[in-house]
Amino acid sequence: MRWSQTFIPTLRNDPADAEAASHKLMVRAGLIRQLGAGIYSYLPIGWRIAKKAEAIVREEMDAIGAQEFYLPALHPAEVWKESGRWDAIGGEMFRFKDRKDAEMCLGMTCEEIFTVLARDGLSSYKQLPQIWYQIQCKFRDEPRPKSGVLRGRQFTMKDSYSFDVDAAGLDVAFDKHAVAYKKIFDRCGIDSIPVEASSGAMGGSESVEFMAQSSAGEDWIARCKKCDYSANVERAVSALAPVEDAPDDAAIEKFPTPGIRTIKDLVTFEGGAAADRQIKTLVMMKRGEEGETPVLLLIQGDDELNEVGAIDAVGAALRPAHEEEIVKALGAKPGSLGAVGVKDIPVFADKRLKGRVGMTTGANHDDHHVRHVSMERDITVTKWADLRLVRDGEPCVKCGAPLDLKKAIEIGHIFKLGLRYSESMGASVTDQNGKPVPLVMGSYGIGIDRIVAAAIEAHHDDKGIKWPLSLAPYAVVVSPIKMNDEAQTKAGEELYAALQAEGIEVVYDDRNDRPGAKFKDHELVGIPYRVVPGRGLADGLVELYDRRADEKADVPLADVVAELKKRLSA
Repeated sequence: MRWSQTFIPTLRNDPADAEAASHKLMVRAGLIRQLGAGIYSYLPIGWRIAKKAEAIVREEMDAIGAQEFYLPALHPAEVWKESGRWDAIGGEMFRFKDRKDAEMCLGMTCEEIFTVLARDGLSSYKQLPQIWYQIQCKFRDEPRPKSGVLRGRQFTMKDSYSFDVDAAGLDVAFDKHAVAYKKIFDRCGIDSIPVEASSGAMGGSESVEFMAQSSAGEDWIARCKKCDYSANVERAVSALAPVEDAPDDAAIEKFPTPGIRTIKDLVTFEGGAAADRQIKTLVMMKRGEEGETPVLLLIQGDDELNEVGAIDAVGAALRPAHEEEIVKALGAKPGSLGAVGVKDIPVFADKRLKGRVGMTTGANHDDHHVRHVSMERDITVTKWADLRLVRDGEPCVKCGAPLDLKKAIEIGHIFKLGLRYSESMGASVTDQNGKPVPLVMGSYGIGIDRIVAAAIEAHHDDKGIKWPLSLAPYAVVVSPIKMNDEAQTKAGEELYAALQAEGIEVVYDDRNDRPGAKFKDHELVGIPYRVVPGRGLADGLVELYDRRADEKADVPLADVVAELKKRLSA
């Protein structure tokens, strides 16, 4: 490929709205362009890179016996209603009606579709195990699309599904995927970290996320500094010692708190309470078949809510209640809310509050609170759960050493779905005894766009991208210093042809431009090697630049192709 004939619209300045390095560099290097919020077009050089990531994923999936499908991205609502997720998933699903007024959606994932195929096509245990996958566009109506392709509304994902007759078979498929994922990320130059994770709206009994540590990440992971414990903070727990309150069997006392609206306000209020002596009450709306209904979430005053932990505990999508919904449910405005005496609204309380006495919380009467609250005596708890976010330095639940919290990018996620979809959608096979048994399923996803972005986050400098060879759009760029120098252009053309003959991906920069401007483009785009026929030709030498090592060397013109072959095969 000749650079002058290739569409690589590089930019010298960062896009104004970009924060993540990968977002800035993908735009500046001419990989992508934004069409709308969270919607990006891949340009030719960016698409070459994405297709390389796809090829690596496809090779490793094929290696574990997976079979590739291509499914519709347009789904009828009926299949999502069969699984129960039509009502459980919130606003992130794109929903609409077609011209016949039938409800439709754009697929976020394909558990339901693959389950329908398995239900219709698998009938006997003799056909199992099966692993099916596809690489396809998915859609998610992100409320805050940002960071370029890291958080888009349309994205490319490999999703695969395993079907087995029992849990032992699922374990095998799960482990196969874990090994394949490690190989995929290693080949893409990404240091992946497997962590315990929440299954969320996917359901199931167990899930593991593969994370790439990065300041651009929107997830936080907790890793033990001593043992192998690692978890997404949405799933992480710590070994905090139980709080031992001083005995307090006094009756509840209501007291006025004019103008007090926050935990911090009550700490400084005369007659108030320290944050760790307060119960924070959050009103959320639960989405279900009967519509939206309120639930209460209780955590210690100085803790932060783990939103995913709350969704897991409640078992449905949640959103913060509006003020009018709060007043209707509890009779008071935010700032004066509590669960004392509440009987007709489910109450989910963090395990850290279990057994606490002498606490203070809102009275469900504007500008009033109550003190001497006992969790066991005064509040009817529907379910105890892990609702708080762990903090940096808290003791590990496995060994007691301090936990280290870091930002990370989720690049893959594997789930043990079990019977979650097969039972609700009637997907079964006959076992060895001729009895029908539900299929045991697993679900496994990898974000292709996220592989590309995470690789950039891990491999860049102030000049631009430093691609690992496996993802580089071209392995080599040949760029004569002067395009009007006959000797240089002759050497450049011959090198270009020789590298192509060896099957090496090469681009020839034949632009009649200043060398410095061309070199900046090469370094921005991140091409691993540059060969420069220049003044050294008089002595039979060309300059070989290694982008990743940022090193230059003079190499004999006659030897440079062999030298590149050696480096590219190392």
